[in-house]
Amino acid sequence: MYLASNLKLLRKRKGKTQSDVALALGIKRPTYSGYENGVAEPDASSLIALSQYFHIAIDTLLKIDLSTLSEYQLGELERGNDVYLAGSKLRVLATTVDRSNEENIELVPEKAKAGYATGFADPEYIKELPLFQLPFLSKQKKYRTFQLTGDSMLPIPSGSWVTGEFVQDWRNIVSGHAYLILTLEEGIVFKIVENLLETEGKLTLYSLNPAYRPYDVHVSQIKEVWQFVHYISSELPDPLVPKDEVMEMLESIKKDIEVLKSRILE
Repeated sequence: MYLASNLKLLRKRKGKTQSDVALALGIKRPTYSGYENGVAEPDASSLIALSQYFHIAIDTLLKIDLSTLSEYQLGELERGNDVYLAGSKLRVLATTVDRSNEENIELVPEKAKAGYATGFADPEYIKELPLFQLPFLSKQKKYRTFQLTGDSMLPIPSGSWVTGEFVQDWRNIVSGHAYLILTLEEGIVFKIVENLLETEGKLTLYSLNPAYRPYDVHVSQIKEVWQFVHYISSELPDPLVPKDEVMEMLESIKKDIEVLKSRILE
């Protein structure tokens, strides 16, 4: 458990002394000092009081080594974005920072996507990825860029670099918006999402290319969610075919099929 070290870290971030915290909790300073030094363990009511004082969930205080988190992640916790408080598992993101302790944008090229599916939570793997910064993006948010391949999201060309913003609380996924989803079976996929997590425990994923059918992904298969921000490509998107032309193409295909059927029957 990481309770002792976490309490010390959080207290110092608040700029408080042990006496300050003990007074706020209504306990003696030596008692609180024992919690931080690991020579005493708080009972259930004291754990609740500590959680409320630091605005950090009990599970997080006990199970997560907060010293391994980036400034961004610690800030998210302190702002109340701790998903343990929502009754879900804390999603600790492996990330990198620059010399100013600002979040980098890690680049996941096509050749690294297979490794990312298993190494996404490994800090050693993540720090080996190419790193860069985009000055027009918020420093208060976490971004990552993935190389898109295939034609399922046309007119966005294959080979494009798609940047996403990390989504900590999956309840905030907005139906009809585009997301990069890391799944256990498929790795990273880029899709339009219908959020059915609260009602059915799943996301339904749609491609922009109508040739691909939508499919469901259960929450147990999802590891990361990144909301689409922008994409970079050296190619121009293919022009959209007008709706009338699409209907004409479909009618032509139907006629061709009928002709083939008649020939087979003959």
